Amino acid sequence: EVQLVESGGGLVQPGGSLRLSCAASGFPFSTYAMSWVRQAPGKGLEWISDINSRGSTTYVDSVKGRFTISRDNAKNTLYLQMNNLKPEDTAVYYCSIEYKGASRRGPGTQVTVSS
Repeated sequence: EVQLVESGGGLVQPGGSLRLSCAASGFPFSTYAMSWVRQAPGKGLEWISDINSRGSTTYVDSVKGRFTISRDNAKNTLYLQMNNLKPEDTAVYYCSIEYKGASRRGPGTQVTVSS
């Protein structure tokens, strides 16, 4: 069974940093592209970053230069380093995969950016 569990969220001031983690199990992690998506209050899901099995990355423009996605295949873990956080980054953050034709996400971790 695919399991994704995010952690590392919290309350941070504007300009601060957080590192999110996603522990994955139940599938061959190293062979799958992984994504981070987020959902801000009252809004739909927003894709923010991908990393493929070879480590190539892509980002939505709003986080380029501030967020870094990475993966540790030995630990079956996905990361999102978030720097220079802004109030508009406030959201629930999810890691996600496309597995057997369906999108799978974890329960998410809340990130709140506020002074």
